Amino acid sequence: MKPIRLVRGFLTVGGWTMASRVLGFARDMMIAAYLGAGPVAEAFLVAFSLPNLFRRFFAEGAFNTAFIPIFSKKLEGGENAQGFAREAMGGLASVLILLTLVASAAMPWLVLAMASGFAGDERFTIATTYGRIAFPYILFISLSALLSGVLNAAGHFAAAAAAPVLLNVTFVIAMLMADQAGWPVGDALAWAVPVAGVAQLVLVWVAAWRAGFKIVPKRPRLSPDMKRLVRIAIPAMLAGGVVQINLLVGRQVASHFDGAIAWLNYADRLYQLPLGVVGIAIGVVLLPDLSRRLRGGDTAGSRYSFSRAGEFALLFTVGPAVALLVAAQPIVSVLFERGQFTHEDTIATAWATAIYGLGLPAFVLQKVLQPLYFARENTRTPFNYALVAMVVNAVLAIGLSFVIGYLAAAVGTTLAAWAMVAQLWLGARPMGEAASFDHRFYRRLPRIVIAALVMGAAIWAVTWAVPGVFAVPGLRALALLGLVLFGMVVYFGTAIAIGAMHMADLKGAMRRGPGGA
Repeated sequence: MKPIRLVRGFLTVGGWTMASRVLGFARDMMIAAYLGAGPVAEAFLVAFSLPNLFRRFFAEGAFNTAFIPIFSKKLEGGENAQGFAREAMGGLASVLILLTLVASAAMPWLVLAMASGFAGDERFTIATTYGRIAFPYILFISLSALLSGVLNAAGHFAAAAAAPVLLNVTFVIAMLMADQAGWPVGDALAWAVPVAGVAQLVLVWVAAWRAGFKIVPKRPRLSPDMKRLVRIAIPAMLAGGVVQINLLVGRQVASHFDGAIAWLNYADRLYQLPLGVVGIAIGVVLLPDLSRRLRGGDTAGSRYSFSRAGEFALLFTVGPAVALLVAAQPIVSVLFERGQFTHEDTIATAWATAIYGLGLPAFVLQKVLQPLYFARENTRTPFNYALVAMVVNAVLAIGLSFVIGYLAAAVGTTLAAWAMVAQLWLGARPMGEAASFDHRFYRRLPRIVIAALVMGAAIWAVTWAVPGVFAVPGLRALALLGLVLFGMVVYFGTAIAIGAMHMADLKGAMRRGPGGA
């Protein structure tokens, strides 16, 4: 992948992910208004987290981590990549259908495993019902992830990046229809989950077909390629399991504090905007690119791709991290404080948002560092590192819960993310020049930090000077939009002025159009 195409891929995926995240905010604002942080909201959030937990475990985690490098190398070498994808789809579909049936039968125990604090109250019954409705989503979204991997490996990014938009559109439509028809909003949300999964699968399947990849499930067999896939996927699956245990620990802690699951979820959505835009863009584009370059022995190209991904990651996360830290309360208030979502909910969510913000660069840097291992078909080492991060998270989340309550879950998640980054960075040192950042990266890094601090000071000054404007009906949304735009102008203006970035970097990519995206 040429340097311009690499940057263009980041922009294409990032742009669609931004659209999805903005719609995600609209979705969560509506959920907050309709359901607040009450029992139905918490029950739905736990139920929806179940297929998402296994999705990350099977699809975006273990399976695609193993599938994409093999598929990319076969595609580059003309080795029947399409046949391999058909076998992989057949195997994945078989496992997921069985999993869905087992999960439906075991749903009460799965709910308790996610949130033992629900035992004995109405949230348990509601979450069990919603979980059985929503769980088939894992089948559709996991097959979508496989087809998205095929498209991304071939340099076609747009359809795969656009698919998540359909999930949020479906949720918004479901809530509006429920409100108009007088249906329970929670029930409408639960049924919207599998409907959205089908829509996403159809979108990427059609896009893959039009791109020349006629991928249909093939009866699974243990061919040499599938054995290789399984051998690589198992350590990645274990590593994915460790990551999900981290999330599970946090949710278990939160389930023992009324409203905390909802507070942490809304805070999670706020830091997921920059995390999704940048982290997903990097993960989608960088892994197949590194895999192809390593196959071709292109050390200089690998280093360039790795360095630009790191630069891109920090440029678009250090600033937002500082913004979430200094302006968490007005952001949460304007976005969520209405209807059933109270001012007390705002304060609780803002504290969690600020803590998550401190970990934002670490969450994205993991997406930069992990492909160094995955592109070499090494999934075992990241698994070992994930075990250490899991211990860090569990000790902090459980231990600190007796001191700072539900916020311990956010602290554990953030510090575990930084522990993971430290291990990945140190572990990559023996990989040589291809796994080291170049001089341009190190020249721009301190300038990015300076630009973020200047922006943070400017935002803090505005919120200190006119705090009441963010609570004025009719003006609060405009005030927040103005604050965001002001922060962006200060941040990127400072970054350009001191050489943390150059407009030519982005203009050169955008002038060439979407190309293969």
